Amino acid sequence: MSEHEINYGFSTGICAAGAVKACAVFLRYGYVPECVSVKNLEGQIFNLNVTRRGNMIGIIKDSGDDQKHDITHGIFISAEIKLTGRKGGIKFLAGAGVGTVTLKGLKIPVGEPAINPIPRIIIKNTVREIFFNDEEIIITIKIPDGEKIARDTFNSRLGIIGGLSILGTTGIVKPMNEAALLESLSLEMNVIKNLGHEKIFIAFGHSSAEFLLNEFNLHESDRNIIQAENYIGHVIDEAVKLNFTHAVIAGQPGKLLKVAAGNFQTHNKISDGRFEALCCHLGIIGAPSEFIKKIYSCNTTDEAVKIIRDNKFERVWKNLAQAVVNKCNIRVKYKIKFSVYFIDLDGGLLSCEI
Repeated sequence: MSEHEINYGFSTGICAAGAVKACAVFLRYGYVPECVSVKNLEGQIFNLNVTRRGNMIGIIKDSGDDQKHDITHGIFISAEIKLTGRKGGIKFLAGAGVGTVTLKGLKIPVGEPAINPIPRIIIKNTVREIFFNDEEIIITIKIPDGEKIARDTFNSRLGIIGGLSILGTTGIVKPMNEAALLESLSLEMNVIKNLGHEKIFIAFGHSSAEFLLNEFNLHESDRNIIQAENYIGHVIDEAVKLNFTHAVIAGQPGKLLKVAAGNFQTHNKISDGRFEALCCHLGIIGAPSEFIKKIYSCNTTDEAVKIIRDNKFERVWKNLAQAVVNKCNIRVKYKIKFSVYFIDLDGGLLSCEI
């Protein structure tokens, strides 16, 4: 492999299908294969090494070049198969470490194992390669330590309890798969909407989420706060698609100033414009040029916040909150009402526009 070639990994869905096939071979032919082949829905074939741990047969997940970012790298996904002797379809059970859906709005009904639709189809196609009649089959997927690992995922915010989800559409894990993160945000918003909320509260991270909880007397059990991280544009677009009527946005200047400058992906490698927006609005409210130059030379927005406070120019945050509202309105064509709150490093309110 050349230094520029990407080493793709395997999704949990493909690994689960591989574990099921290995179990099916053992159940029908009495031996555990060293490797199995599994097809995705496009017909691409994946060859997976089989691992046996005690009485468990499964696949060790390889995330390829995404090992540093994929917390499921190296997990052991095993399967059990039960033939009922009756005619029927294929049923899924959540074994230890696999989550169960508890809230509406996901692609899987409440009460079902968190095994997404496409992995279900791949698993069904795979097991029918071995047991090709119409006998009912019960498949249990297990992931040791899955419940512990799931604490560091979106699952609890999606109402998936007890473990990890079995995911994947193509079967391939691409390094730094942004699409998977955006899909998780969309699913979480769909859950919020299905809980009956018309207003959604959007935070950039933990501190702004805490501010919203306290400012609006919310509770985490309400499940109407979403942490957009760097993807505020995606989140407000989804809010419109899901017909929310009101979006309340809270964030520190480091993120919201970028939105005031018209940037809706706020990762520091992609966008900036913080000090340009801040200095522009300081000029609008009449701050002297020497003061604006001083702000523009600041190393951090936190430093600028302190200097602005010390020099009594805090009314600039009101202007900037309105600027964020204006930029959001333009992006979504005024299809939703916005309220914006600027907060400081300690979670205190700088200003808002309602």
